[in-house]
Amino acid sequence: QVQLVESGGGLVQAGGSLRLSCAASRLTFSLYAMGWFRQAPGKERVFVAAINRSGGSTYYADSVKGRFTISRDNAKNTVYLQMDFLKPEDTATYYCAVAYGDLWPPLSYNYWGQGTQVTVSA
Repeated sequence: QVQLVESGGGLVQAGGSLRLSCAASRLTFSLYAMGWFRQAPGKERVFVAAINRSGGSTYYADSVKGRFTISRDNAKNTVYLQMDFLKPEDTATYYCAVAYGDLWPPLSYNYWGQGTQVTVSA
C-alpha cells in the first residue's frame, strides 16, 4: 500500500513562512505527478498545487500563486510545499496526494496522506 507522510506544519504569524514535506514510499515516485490540497474547518478539500513527474512543470490555485512553491526531490521520494507570505485564510489541514492518469494538470488523485495542520495567526 502506498504511504504518504506529511510534515512541517505548525503555527505561524501572518506574513511568515512554512515548508511542508511529503515523504512517499511503496511506489515508484518519479513516475507520478504529485499534488497538495488543503481543507479548512467546515469546508471542502481544495486544490493548492501540482508538480509533474520531473518537476519541470507546476500548477497553482489562484489563491496561492506567487506565494507558494511546489517542488520535488525524486532521489528522496519527497515533494515539498514552500509557503511564504502566509495569510490567516491559509489556515487548514494540508494533504499531499499522488496523481492518477496522464492529464496535465492532473484531474484525479488516488492516494492521500494523513495531513499536517497549518495555522496562521493574524
